[in-house]
Amino acid sequence: MALNRAFYLRATATGHRFDHVAEVGVYHPETSNVHDFILDGIRATLVEPEPASVELIRAYFQGRSNVELHACALCDFDGEVKLLYRGSSTHVATLDSSPALVNDGSGRDEAQAFTAPCTRFSTIDDGSIDLLSVDTEGSEWFVLKHMTSRPTIISVETHGGAYTNPYLREIRHWMERNGYTIWYKDRSDSVYVRRGEIAVTPLDRLRVWGMDARIRAGALAKRMKQWIRGGAGARSGRGREAG
Repeated sequence: MALNRAFYLRATATGHRFDHVAEVGVYHPETSNVHDFILDGIRATLVEPEPASVELIRAYFQGRSNVELHACALCDFDGEVKLLYRGSSTHVATLDSSPALVNDGSGRDEAQAFTAPCTRFSTIDDGSIDLLSVDTEGSEWFVLKHMTSRPTIISVETHGGAYTNPYLREIRHWMERNGYTIWYKDRSDSVYVRRGEIAVTPLDRLRVWGMDARIRAGALAKRMKQWIRGGAGARSGRGREAG
């Protein structure tokens, strides 16, 4: 059973039929946003570049003919890309901002860097995906930019702690141009639905407003903690120098 079933439960509660789900940035199979869709026998396209995670996914879903796994990153070009391994926060090395950089202060130490094949999403997407989850630690925009399908539901990592997706403006503009509206948000993701396919109620909108307030408060608190910790570190450093 998936550790986080909220996305699955909310999507299936709509009564909408899903024939093809996809997840970009799976990490580990037990934490996959489409885990339970796969167990339901629904066709699933999975994309994950990190080799150890790829092997875990292959072993976990072995024998399930409804799963297609692509061991690559999705970018704005075809070829190879360097990634910095940060566990579940592994990200493309050239990004200016990612959750690991902003929230964890992981820096750009390349001791655990690795190179993975990369391609545009259009080379994988056959146009039939009707539910998509994207969690690529800052490069989500490049998935949407080259997507052929127009899923009923799209979940995108957009925020968390002091982090805001560096391509949030592009993501929002894409959603508006392509007929999507925000359905709900959680601590890291914004979930959009295609207008006319799933209704967004006034209560949904109120909850989004409330979550936006919590996200802003959480970001402020995170930045304050980082500022205090940084100040304490600087004072400690000066003390050692004086000694």
